[in-house]
Amino acid sequence: MAPQVTQTTSGPSQQQPSAADLIDRLSRFDGPPEMFLVNLLAVQCHLAAAAGGAILRPGPDGKPEVLAVYPQLTQGATAPVWLASAVEAAPQVAQAGQTAVRPLHNPEDLYGAAPKHYLIFVPLRSTQGVRGIAAFTCEPSSPAALKAARERVEITVSLLSLYEMRLTLQRRNLDLQRVRMATETLAGINEHGRSAGASMALCNELASRWQADRVSVGFLKGRYVHLKAMSHTEKFSRKMKLVQDIEAAMEECLDQDVEVAYPAAAEDTYVARATGDLSKRHGPTSVLSLPLRQSGQVRGVLTLERPVEEPFDLEDVEALRLTAELCTPTLVTLHETDRWFGARWAGKARKGLATFLGPKHTWAKLAAIGAFCAIVFLTFAKGQYRVEAPFVFEATSRRVAPAPFDGQLKEVLVQSGQQVEAGTVLARLETFDLQKELARAEAGWRRGLNEAADARAQGETAKAMMAEEQARQFKAEMDLYRQRIADAEIVAPVAGRILTPDLDKLVGGPVERGKVLFELAPLNLMWAELSVDEDQIGDVKEGQRGELAAVGRPGDRIAFRVERITPLAEVVDQRNVFKVRVELEGMDLEGRHRGIYPGAEGIAKIDVDKRHYAWIWTRKLVNWVRMKLWW
Repeated sequence: MAPQVTQTTSGPSQQQPSAADLIDRLSRFDGPPEMFLVNLLAVQCHLAAAAGGAILRPGPDGKPEVLAVYPQLTQGATAPVWLASAVEAAPQVAQAGQTAVRPLHNPEDLYGAAPKHYLIFVPLRSTQGVRGIAAFTCEPSSPAALKAARERVEITVSLLSLYEMRLTLQRRNLDLQRVRMATETLAGINEHGRSAGASMALCNELASRWQADRVSVGFLKGRYVHLKAMSHTEKFSRKMKLVQDIEAAMEECLDQDVEVAYPAAAEDTYVARATGDLSKRHGPTSVLSLPLRQSGQVRGVLTLERPVEEPFDLEDVEALRLTAELCTPTLVTLHETDRWFGARWAGKARKGLATFLGPKHTWAKLAAIGAFCAIVFLTFAKGQYRVEAPFVFEATSRRVAPAPFDGQLKEVLVQSGQQVEAGTVLARLETFDLQKELARAEAGWRRGLNEAADARAQGETAKAMMAEEQARQFKAEMDLYRQRIADAEIVAPVAGRILTPDLDKLVGGPVERGKVLFELAPLNLMWAELSVDEDQIGDVKEGQRGELAAVGRPGDRIAFRVERITPLAEVVDQRNVFKVRVELEGMDLEGRHRGIYPGAEGIAKIDVDKRHYAWIWTRKLVNWVRMKLWW
């Protein structure tokens, strides 16, 4: 069966230009390849005086395919005899790889007569071998004419290579232009150190270079795309309908991980519903969305909109894809560094967990694993159950230092809370008047002794006895005043800590004999009183141990043992508590607990036993529910 060719008829030109003009015109041809092949065949047929020509190439099944034929045939027309013969002989010529001339016998030719028509086969070579065959039919007038036609066809076949070289050069120039535009855009965003500025620079640069009405860029946040920047727009709200439609189009592109254009070509298979809605509601416009990928993952989307009369073709898509690939690392890096450290930490954690849990639903998987581990832990793990209660330090015994006599307070040498040793001078009373009385009594004593001596010398015994009695009275007064002067220094009876407030305000004022000026508590004789809630007193037993820490020294833990439990509840801060006395262990006055003193408060924890964590953490809630639901 003769091959069918679907090409329209093209009549020969009315004018006959020169061969040089034809070749020059063909060498400058910049149309599509299929039109070039037809024009090449026309020129070759004109130069070789051939009736027709065709370009053939091997098909996928090994059978030759017709790429171009001249003169062009009408659609559905049957191929001429010469074309059918050329298709049949093409494989042999391609295998031989040399130019071949074969006679063409027509059915009307007489048997044994010399052929009038010939087929000229010229292989089309490349670096990989023969890639096609150029076949021509001609009716030469002589063997010399046939040879000339063959030479002209062989020479003009090189025009095809020239055209291919020119196409390659055009593609390279186009690629260089794309690279230049992409690098210039990248240079523009590199001038900004923040994500917002770089994103805005990208949108404005692309809008200017591609004559776009609007360019937007958004980044993936969680499972959705959030618009980051819009060309020539400083402020916008995600509540705006325009922003919502743009984000919907971006998410449509992100979900498919492919460029989405609208209007879409007939052969495109992607979904462009949201993109079409964006075009219709805010246009009509031509819309193109490109995914911004980093390390194979889509991190954002770039969307361009321009007049519907200027749709995005394949070259535009390739150029914008290159720009997006170059700019994405910078944009993503700035976007990551602009986030607060918590978001950056969460992103890195999710990326690391995705290695083990998979990139999809990472947090949900982690939450499920965590919940399972928590249930297992609460069900089987046990911890130390402790009864927690506030406490206050109390001294086992207290000693006082009162005023020894009525007098005036001269000076105070210690302060409240100060730690003192036994015999330390705490304060002094004024002794000026006592010194005067002591001097008077001493003078009277000496005078009495002198008078008694004079009287005995004169033999006046009665008078001497009276003088001696008077001297003894003055001597007693001297001893009294000396004792009071000695007692004017108030000393600490025991080692301990001063509990009374500062007495600086009383300096210079009178004090009465027996008035308590100082109160001291020995630190090595202290205990603590705990106030345990009534709902936990049943768990406390005598002999249990625990630890307590004062508010003033929370880092120091003091061990204790439960000594006594008061069976009568008291109301403290509108709640019922039971007083529990504990004996402190390891108290060292000179050691690490010297900052502890009576009256100090803190928190104590009594070790009860080992129980499940679920019971420990839900005890109060369970008890409350039991009380509320009990009847």
